[in-house]
Amino acid sequence: MEQGQPVVTGIAIAFIGYTSTFAAVLTGLRAVGASPAEAASGVVALCAALGVAGIWLSRRCRMPITAAWSTPGAAVLASAGQVAGGWPAAVGGFLVAGALVALTGLWPRLGATVAAIPAPIAQAMLAGVLLELCLVPVKALGSHPWEVAPILLTWLVAVVTAPRWAVPAAFGATVLVVGVLAVRGNGLHGPWLPHLVLTEPRLSWAAVAGIALPLYVVTMAAQNVPGIAIMSSFGYRVPWRPAMVATGLGSALAAPFGGHAVNLAAISAALPASPEAHPDPARRWLSAQAFGITYLGIAAGTTALISFLAVAPAEVVGTVAGLALLGTLGHALSAALGGGGEPATGVPVAERTAATVTFAVAASGTTLGGISSAFWALAAGLLVRVAFSAQARRSAPAAAPGPVAGPGRVAEHESVAGKDPA
Repeated sequence: MEQGQPVVTGIAIAFIGYTSTFAAVLTGLRAVGASPAEAASGVVALCAALGVAGIWLSRRCRMPITAAWSTPGAAVLASAGQVAGGWPAAVGGFLVAGALVALTGLWPRLGATVAAIPAPIAQAMLAGVLLELCLVPVKALGSHPWEVAPILLTWLVAVVTAPRWAVPAAFGATVLVVGVLAVRGNGLHGPWLPHLVLTEPRLSWAAVAGIALPLYVVTMAAQNVPGIAIMSSFGYRVPWRPAMVATGLGSALAAPFGGHAVNLAAISAALPASPEAHPDPARRWLSAQAFGITYLGIAAGTTALISFLAVAPAEVVGTVAGLALLGTLGHALSAALGGGGEPATGVPVAERTAATVTFAVAASGTTLGGISSAFWALAAGLLVRVAFSAQARRSAPAAAPGPVAGPGRVAEHESVAGKDPA
C-alpha cells in the first residue's frame, strides 16, 4: 500500500488543484480579450507546461516539487481587463512576466528587488484585484438564482464538513447545473479535442505595466516565495535557480499559446511534501511525478470541459472562481492589515495606511493611460510609504539615524534570493 501511496496522493492533489482554480484561470484569460478557443488553448498550454516543469524539477532534485498555474495572477488579469493592443498585447505581457521569473533565477539581485516591496503593499494589491472576483457569487445569485443557489449550498455544506473538498464539490455541482441547462437548451457546441492556438505576442507599455509587472509581482510574492517556504517547513531546500528558470521558461513557452504564468505550487505543495504522501521523505518525490503526469492527462480533456461549460452563463462559472479565491482574499487582507492586531503590535501605521491605499486603488478597477489598477495600486502604495518614510527621517533625532525598514528586511532579501549551490 505504501508503494502506491505517493501516486494516489499526486493524482488526488492534481484533481483538487485543477477543479479548485480552473474557473479562475478561464475567467482571467477571457477578461483580457481571449476568445473561447484562445482561452481553451491557454488552459491546455498551462496544464502541459506545469506538468512538464513539475516532472523535471521533482526528478532532478528528488524532491516533491509541484508546479501550478498562477491563480493570483489570473485574478490580476480579471481585474486588468483588456489593454491597448487586445489579446496579442496581453500575450506579450505574459511573455515578459515569464522572462522576468526566469531572470530572477539567473540574477539574484532581481529577487532581492521584488522582496524589497513591503509585504503589506503586495498583499493589499492582491486583495484589491481579488475583491471583484469574490463578489461574483453574490451578484450571480441575484441574476441567476436557480443556477447559482445549488452551487453555493453545496459549497457551504462542504466547507463546514470537508473544507479541502469544498471548491471541488462546488465545481461538481456546477457541472450538474450545466448538464441540466444543456439538456433543456440547444445541447452542446464547440470543439472537444485539445487544440492550441498560436498568437503572435505584441509588446506595449500598457501591457508591460498593467499586466506583466503585477503578474510577476503576485506570482513571486503569493506563489514562488511561499512555495519555497512551505517546502522548507517539511525539510526540503528547493534550489532557487533551477526552480525559477524552469517555471519562468515554462511560462514563456506557454505564453504564445495563451498561458499566463507557471510557478511553484504554494498551498497545494504541502500535501505531496507531507507524511500523507509517504512516511519516507526520500520517496515523496514520486507524488510530484504522479501530479505532473496527471496534469498532462488533464490537458487532453480541458478543451472538452470548456466547451461543455460554455452552455452556462459566464456568472455561473465565475461563481466557482469567486468561491475558490475567498481563502486567498482572507489571507491577503490579513497580511496587508496586520491580521487584526492592535496598532501598537501589528502593522505600523505607515504600512497599514499604505496597504489600505493600495487595496482601495486596486479594488477600484480604475484604468489610467491604458494601464490597469493593479499597477497604479502598487505605485500609490509605495508613494504613500515613501512619504511616511521621509516624514519619519525629518522627525527622527540626529542621534538615531537608520532606515525605516530595519535590518529584518535585509535578512528577508537574502533568504529570497539565496545563494543555492545549484
